[in-house]
Amino acid sequence: MRRSARGEREERTVRRRILLVGWFSFLDGEATAGDVLALRRVEDVLDRAGLAHDAVWSPGFCPGAPHLDAVRPGEYTHLVFVCGPLHGPQVEQLHARFPGCVRIAVGVSVIDPGSAAVTGFHRVLARDAPHREPARDLAASAPQVLSTPVAGVILTDGQHEYGERRRHAEVADVLTRWLGGKDCARLPLETRLDSHDWRSAATAAQLQSVLHRLDVVVTDRLHGMVLALRAGVPALAVDPVEGGAKVTAQAHACGWPAVVGAERLDVRRLEHWWTWCLTSGRSAAREVREEFRGASGAGVTPGARDGAAGLLDALEIQGARALGGS
Repeated sequence: MRRSARGEREERTVRRRILLVGWFSFLDGEATAGDVLALRRVEDVLDRAGLAHDAVWSPGFCPGAPHLDAVRPGEYTHLVFVCGPLHGPQVEQLHARFPGCVRIAVGVSVIDPGSAAVTGFHRVLARDAPHREPARDLAASAPQVLSTPVAGVILTDGQHEYGERRRHAEVADVLTRWLGGKDCARLPLETRLDSHDWRSAATAAQLQSVLHRLDVVVTDRLHGMVLALRAGVPALAVDPVEGGAKVTAQAHACGWPAVVGAERLDVRRLEHWWTWCLTSGRSAAREVREEFRGASGAGVTPGARDGAAGLLDALEIQGARALGGS
């Protein structure tokens, strides 16, 4: 009795087991965002086809994930190498280790078509190769991923004028370890301007342009907080000076609640203010921004809340003294 086409497909699906590897799988390899998205594209295609598959990762990148060294080659019928250049001994060793697998490379760059790294594959679906029309990279059509918050991180290791009250190293350690575990895009920033270093902003306007595009700023700097609020972006501020100093004072002057003292710094407080900054803090930051704009638009008046309010009076007094002494 002839089996149906569906029955044949189901039988092939049961027998076929696919191992997905790439440069992200090697101990000394690297996992790039493009490689990972390319893998997601391949996984999506296989999922839609109902084909079983496993991916292996470098222990340096994903310590808890399946690693290449732990794989039993006999458990797989196919090996698919995803993305990146086909070259070098690490790729060549895959052919020796998985001789019983049908080996396919997809979305890869072929530099030398005659190399053992390339010829060891039964099929190469290249994105670019000599004398071939290039194909679109796999990452371009990967499933869309949810956006994560973009956090500007502005820290300082200076301010030695505070002497023994400095807790900058401890604050930076707690903040960076905590941020390393957050699902967010972290963007290190510096308020110091530098016209010679392309990595730094050369003008205040350039830095403000970056700040306007962030979701939140995490900082232990006074101007990190003030410039974030000026851009209408919530700031999670930490005062790195024991007992509180200018960061705490400035938060009070701006009416900004999301400030934590160095001696009270812990993950619970950071999580609380992180959640607030990304929810209620958004509108609160915009209100502070509008207050800043209103004060600047009014000019130097007795009602302004910064030091410029008394500047003209101070200049008149000094001027009178100078005239009297002449």
